[in-house]
Amino acid sequence: MRNLKSFFKKTLYISILLFFIWACQGGREANRQQNIKPLGNIESGKAGEEKHSNIADKSTASPPPSNLDVLNNLSKLYLSQSNALQSELSRERQQLLMEHKELLQQRPNNANKQDEEDGNFNTEEYSKIVENQFQNPKNAPLSTFSIDVDKASYSNSRRMIINGQMPYKDAVRIEEFVNYFDYEYPNPTGEHPFSIITEVSSCPWNPENQLVHIGLQGKKLDYDKLAPSNLVFLIDVSGSMAGENRLPLLKSSLKLLINELSEKDKIAIVVYAGAAGLVLPSTPASEKSKIIKVLDKLEAGGSTAGGQGIKLAYQVAKENFIAEGNNRIILATDGDFNVGVSSTSELVRLVEEKRKEGIFLTLCGFGMGNYKDDRMEEIAKNGNGNYFYIDNINEAKKVFVKEMRATLFTIAKDVKIQVEFNPAKVQAYRLIGYENRMLKDVDFNDDKKDAGELGAGHTVTALYEIIPVGVKSEYLKSVDDLKYQSNQNTNAANNDELMTIKFRYKKPSEDTSQLMTHVLKDKSKKLEETSDNFRFSASVAEFGLLLRDSEFKGNANYNQIISLAKGAKGNDSEGYRAEFIQLVENCQLMQGEKTQD
Repeated sequence: MRNLKSFFKKTLYISILLFFIWACQGGREANRQQNIKPLGNIESGKAGEEKHSNIADKSTASPPPSNLDVLNNLSKLYLSQSNALQSELSRERQQLLMEHKELLQQRPNNANKQDEEDGNFNTEEYSKIVENQFQNPKNAPLSTFSIDVDKASYSNSRRMIINGQMPYKDAVRIEEFVNYFDYEYPNPTGEHPFSIITEVSSCPWNPENQLVHIGLQGKKLDYDKLAPSNLVFLIDVSGSMAGENRLPLLKSSLKLLINELSEKDKIAIVVYAGAAGLVLPSTPASEKSKIIKVLDKLEAGGSTAGGQGIKLAYQVAKENFIAEGNNRIILATDGDFNVGVSSTSELVRLVEEKRKEGIFLTLCGFGMGNYKDDRMEEIAKNGNGNYFYIDNINEAKKVFVKEMRATLFTIAKDVKIQVEFNPAKVQAYRLIGYENRMLKDVDFNDDKKDAGELGAGHTVTALYEIIPVGVKSEYLKSVDDLKYQSNQNTNAANNDELMTIKFRYKKPSEDTSQLMTHVLKDKSKKLEETSDNFRFSASVAEFGLLLRDSEFKGNANYNQIISLAKGAKGNDSEGYRAEFIQLVENCQLMQGEKTQD
């Protein structure tokens, strides 16, 4: 708006100045002509009289405008143009106000009011989540999705809660809340790189329904026998990364990782701001002092050419590629790219192209206020990657020390799950979370379709809420009977099977998938008899439903969440589950509810 005013003012003033100069020159010329006295005619007779007559006629004509007349006209012109300018500015102002109002409506529904009062508008961005609905297995017998091992949503939401703010609704991805925590699943013993466990009980927030728990346990690897790593740190050093919780925290986080690497591993560092550059060629991880010295010199400043940096990082990783090794880029940024290839779609196409080169991607998000969660998630999802949000040094320790092997070493890629429900047992089903990971049913057998990666020792958990046959529910939607095909159950439905779960995955260096199948019987336990895995994951999912104010939250409440979680803490050596309980209690207080004793 200020730029618009300045433009109009400058244009008006320049126009008036030019007109004033022209008018003054015209006035001086007229005065000069008026002061010229006619010369006497040396001719005699009629000709002389005619000339004197012509001069007399001219002297009696209207006098040229004086300087005062010019200024009067100039004043009228100024008023006219000034009114026009005010009218134009008024229209522009109304348009900008309407655009600003639309932007405010699009902002997260819990935008920080203090930021607005201080003039520091929150520009964090989150993709809208449309919750999975209940599906009738007669009309939609299959549910297909990619696994999701990202954990950024939980740590990002934790940051907001600790700061006294309820998380934005679309910042809450329930599957990432559930998968933030480790679960005690059995280690795989067969040919496949992960084991499968299932469990069924009543649903805590809708007791008439059932909750199905599906867990995967990735194979744990012997660290001493791991293949060498070719790592490229791609670090955002733009101006938006200034601040203690950004570049300084980033440096400390990467130093933790460096200390966990062996001498057979290699590290290169690429930085980007207004442009991208290689500040450390691929260097043995044993030269820790050299690597850390380069890290310590990094400072924030300038714009953000993220696309250029990604291209250079892939180039460096490819030049130092280790066959049968772990080749990975670790991108650390707030996601606020604004120079060159910067749109989410362009960046996604870029990493989709590069993932074919056998180079994996880990994204680590930092910062707040301008954080671009939607962009980070899309890039990780489409770049054979995983995604974390580092809100403090303890989270950095969790990602780069405690779970380093799961973070960096992929044991299965393009892992997909497809569930077929038995309509004789299941009246309707709903996958909780994974909205951004849903696949078409035909994608399950399509080896060209990208899906999530499973790291060494990693666990993945998925939950389905089921409405059993015979239960009346407000969530059931009626559909007219089909005319050209039958909805009758097959003979295979007349058994005690609740569902059949199929898994597809590829080994990291292969392009052909392998199939696993697991049948779940209709054997439900009482909630109090279920495992800690079941009850704790249920409490986390229920918390997510409350934070999202889900239409399917049923009887969900903070006291029930806390009770479930406290009774299922298990071996909480790192204190992550205790911290979860504290976060729930904080939200309960922020909502004005009294906490349990």
